[in-house]
Amino acid sequence: MSVNIEVLDSTLRDGAQAEGISFSVNDKLEVVQALDDLGVTYLEAGNPASNPKELEFFRRAKGLRLGNAILCAFGSTRRKGIPAREDQNCAALLAADTPAVSFFGKSSLLHVAEILRTTPEENLAMIEDTGRHLRENGREVIFDAEHFFDGYKSDAAYALATLAAAARGGARVLCLCDTNGGAFPWEIAETVRAVCAAFPESVVGVHLHNDGDMATASSCAAVRAGARHVQGTFLGFGERIGNANLSAIVPNLQLKLGYGCLTEEQLTRLTPTARHIASISNTTLRRAAPFVGASAFAHKAGMHADGVLKNSASFEHIDPAAVGNRRRVLVSEQTGRAAILPRVQRLYPEVGASDPCVGAIVDALKQKEFQGYSYEGADASFDLLIRKHMEALPSFFELISYKILDELPYGDERSATATLKVRVREQVKIAAAEGEGPVNALDIALREALAGFYPALQQVQLLDYKVRIMESTVGTGTKVRVLITSGDGEKQWTTMGVSHDIIEASWEALVDSIVYKLLEGIK
Repeated sequence: MSVNIEVLDSTLRDGAQAEGISFSVNDKLEVVQALDDLGVTYLEAGNPASNPKELEFFRRAKGLRLGNAILCAFGSTRRKGIPAREDQNCAALLAADTPAVSFFGKSSLLHVAEILRTTPEENLAMIEDTGRHLRENGREVIFDAEHFFDGYKSDAAYALATLAAAARGGARVLCLCDTNGGAFPWEIAETVRAVCAAFPESVVGVHLHNDGDMATASSCAAVRAGARHVQGTFLGFGERIGNANLSAIVPNLQLKLGYGCLTEEQLTRLTPTARHIASISNTTLRRAAPFVGASAFAHKAGMHADGVLKNSASFEHIDPAAVGNRRRVLVSEQTGRAAILPRVQRLYPEVGASDPCVGAIVDALKQKEFQGYSYEGADASFDLLIRKHMEALPSFFELISYKILDELPYGDERSATATLKVRVREQVKIAAAEGEGPVNALDIALREALAGFYPALQQVQLLDYKVRIMESTVGTGTKVRVLITSGDGEKQWTTMGVSHDIIEASWEALVDSIVYKLLEGIK
């Protein structure tokens, strides 16, 4: 790799502005550790002048010992008419005591006039004065040229003048922002090329939003045009549609274009890190997320599955292992021995193609599919089906009985109560719990009953719950298929249950989820 690219992750700053995302101080510290372990260059952790939570984070962050990333505080230029040395926002940036600071200033005359309500000359002075003040106080300075691409279209000379002011003030990085997210990749590339030619002594970067669904492509185009600093958020979190998605940009740059972002070993942590950050953020990692999603390398039975089993390059653009993901051959009643065998060998490498157990598993799969099961989206339940045909599984617990009570009206969003009795290691355990619906109550009660016996279950969270109606013509008497996605912060898995009774189907999926986790722990 001939050229290294600086990666600035703004998950904790720009990502925190996404709808539905709220990080506690402990969450932020955990994200910092995960991204530092991954190996990003900079971690933009927030605006210390914005609220008490940010101040507390920076206070606690001073004790961090980061091995790869440089922590970066974020803020604005000084206010108009006030020297940077007297400006409260500038003082807060210095008080954060981070090695680097990124500050933003306006590069669009529209924003200078309509938002700042100041003169073009004063805006340039605000940029230069702020950068110089931060630099003279020992900070590495990154300048975010806000609305740069829109400003460049309307008045290129003034947009470039804002960069010149930042460079005079001591900014090492001049980062061009597509704040509204509306530029096309070729526009980004053309502008970046012009800026690199105008500022050969500076590091040129890009900070792109994804409103046109082109931020990944535009970031890659910017690097090819000369940018050596890329900003984004790790899973594309951000205001409105979101920001440039670093979990897609980094592997594209490194594996496809030959730029250096992470080491090869660090890149293999990409998928586990994505799952971990999604868990901290209390979101579900999109199955269809490029590179890191569960479906990124999933192949359904047929021509694609047959081809990828013969030669992975036939239907995969990279080796899944390069980003810490894995290939999945989806199973259905159309699946043959050739597609089932790799799934069996992943768990039991000694099994050969002629082993009768493979045929038995295929027959069992077809029978289950006839009953309404569909393992295409429930890998964990299919792994359990394989294991049950290959060996006697441990009996972790046995259900004696459960009872569910739903009631209206209810308070505190807890509409259901579950009481259950299970037998574990010859001991009978009774537990009860309230929940946001019967399945949530049953899940909480089961965990409570098993927690003292299996502490690893404390890590497990129910991430997603879906119900599929099997025969719509039957009405309320139809069978239902329940899919439950669980996770432990490092891994996610999906299990399934089928029944005429939605609670019974949910129980089956819950039991599979817990058994799968416990089996993973005794491999």
